[in-house]
Amino acid sequence: MPTRTLQWLFWPTAVLLVVGTTAFLWYNSRPHRHGSPVHTSGKKDPATPPNDDDSEDGQPALTPGVKVVKARYGAMEHVTVQVGSVEADEVQLHSMVTGILKKQTVLIGQHVKKGNVLAVIDVPELEKQVERNAAVVEHAKARVKQMEAKVVIARADLKAAEAQIVYAEANAKAAAPMLAFRTMYHQRMKDLFATNSIELQLVDESKERKDAARESENAAKAAVFTARAQAMSADAKIQLCRADVVEAEAQVKIASAELGKSEAQFNYATIVAPFDGIITQRAFYLGAVVRAAGTGGNPLPMLTVQRTDSMRVIVQIPDTDAHAADPGDSTQVELDGVKYAAKISRIARVEDPQTRLMHVEIDLPNPKGRIRQGMFGKVTILLDSAANKLSLESACLKGKAENGEGTVLVVRAGKVQLTKIKIGGDNGKRVEVLAGLTKDDEVILQSPASLSDGTEVQATLVEEPQKQATNPR
Repeated sequence: MPTRTLQWLFWPTAVLLVVGTTAFLWYNSRPHRHGSPVHTSGKKDPATPPNDDDSEDGQPALTPGVKVVKARYGAMEHVTVQVGSVEADEVQLHSMVTGILKKQTVLIGQHVKKGNVLAVIDVPELEKQVERNAAVVEHAKARVKQMEAKVVIARADLKAAEAQIVYAEANAKAAAPMLAFRTMYHQRMKDLFATNSIELQLVDESKERKDAARESENAAKAAVFTARAQAMSADAKIQLCRADVVEAEAQVKIASAELGKSEAQFNYATIVAPFDGIITQRAFYLGAVVRAAGTGGNPLPMLTVQRTDSMRVIVQIPDTDAHAADPGDSTQVELDGVKYAAKISRIARVEDPQTRLMHVEIDLPNPKGRIRQGMFGKVTILLDSAANKLSLESACLKGKAENGEGTVLVVRAGKVQLTKIKIGGDNGKRVEVLAGLTKDDEVILQSPASLSDGTEVQATLVEEPQKQATNPR
């Protein structure tokens, strides 16, 4: 290397060494912060009293600062956030009769009310069948009246027969004394003839009269028997007429059923709205032939009506949350930036074995029609409010929790205390504290490894934000 270059390097190096030596001597000769002189040998002046804040190397000892939090009730909410899709009750209206489309009063997108007539199909044969069955019903009712009149007649015949029995019994009673009288008279005649007091002719006449009286009595008894038989016949006729009435009434019911059947079929020709909604599909126009559903093939629906006053939000909840979902749980549905507060309406109570998801439905009132089928959005479901559960941030745990137990560092009276706690649930952010802490204890958040039991620290309380967004109202 040339001599000139060495000279240029020597002089800057010398200047740097001189400046550095001077600065070192000046720093060691200046007094401490508390006024204690420091000798160049680095030892303290024996006359200066020791300072508790000084470390062994003469520097002040600083108290480490830590961040602390407190356990809180109700902070460990069990919330699931899923995507939900909107569905509506939709009915495809088919014709139950075959005929010609006679009238149709609605178009696609038109709002309808429950019971509104949407279409009418012309079915003249069914109309005539209704008229015929109505006439059959009237005929059956008239026959019932005829049978009831026969019952009345039969009852009258029975009363007449009973009256005839009374009359015949009266005649029979009158015939008996007459026979007794004629018998006694004939005996007297015979006695007189025996004494030759009268002629034989008188005896014969008395005998004839006695025989006539006996025949009159027998005839009266026969009349009683006949009258009683007639009464029995009249009573049987009443029973027969009553049976005819029952049969006629049954015929009325049969005819009425046939009339109801034909009327029901005829009423199928009038298509009405099953609920409030809108028309979303229309397949036929006036004059078209409409085939009845179930007659073969795949007939198109005449109209499709979709309900709009109430919509369903379908949510699929994963297996980890399905056990906690119940009808009535609070939810918040967000669709196109609009939030709707609602509750779970129904759950499937079973999971799909392929996806391990459970079907959940949420009913949303839609009086203004702003919610439409096919929309989707975020659904937040509050599965468990945990209002009575004390919980702590998971970052407060020191080391790994095992067997439901963990360790935290609690600041009490400015010093660290190693504290054992019992742990319940864990959602990844917070752990449930079953025992070992109160809501007033200050627990070190993310404690450094250098802290140990009894270390003095300066605690700064960190206020946790309240989770309003996860608790739908």
